[in-house]
Amino acid sequence: MLLSDFPIESAILTSDLPGLDVLPANRELTGATIELLDIANREAALRRALFPLRETYDVILIDCPPSLGILTLNALVAADSLLIPIQCEYFALEGLSDLMSTLARVRQTFNPSLRIEGVLLTMFDDRLNLSSQISDNVRAHLGAKVFDTVIPRNVRLAEAPSFGQPILLYDARSRGANAYLQLARELINRLQTQPVRTAS
Repeated sequence: MLLSDFPIESAILTSDLPGLDVLPANRELTGATIELLDIANREAALRRALFPLRETYDVILIDCPPSLGILTLNALVAADSLLIPIQCEYFALEGLSDLMSTLARVRQTFNPSLRIEGVLLTMFDDRLNLSSQISDNVRAHLGAKVFDTVIPRNVRLAEAPSFGQPILLYDARSRGANAYLQLARELINRLQTQPVRTAS
């Protein structure tokens, strides 16, 4: 889909959750990483592919790999805003610093309107002082950009992918599911104040 003229709409799958469609990745993305290097405007391939869908969906979420390669660059160029998950662990702060530098370069070169929608603290363990320290540090530096919602470390969240289900279908009453529902409400409130279509 990323590099062909095949209509992207034909690859969209409906989910068991009303209003949620999925455009899954596959192993061909590994090859696409290499093929992208040989095409013009390679950083905008995903933006071109998603363009027909922008009027169909209220929000398009792009799940990115943790590396800052060509596929992530494509996501940053295609997106209107960025939702940044940060694990409440020490090295995550270093990764955030690198991401901010990358974000500044992307804005300067490819997508000047890209903004941070919010920073999400994840894998928070209230039994550990480190989690609280990371949370305090991030909030001190980024203020209102940090979501009020915090995603806890939760066994049910870890189990759900192995059953091929989102947490709302696997265990809707778990702490993890409740946290993501709260995040969805908070994100919707933010999006309603701005003309956002795509978040990476």
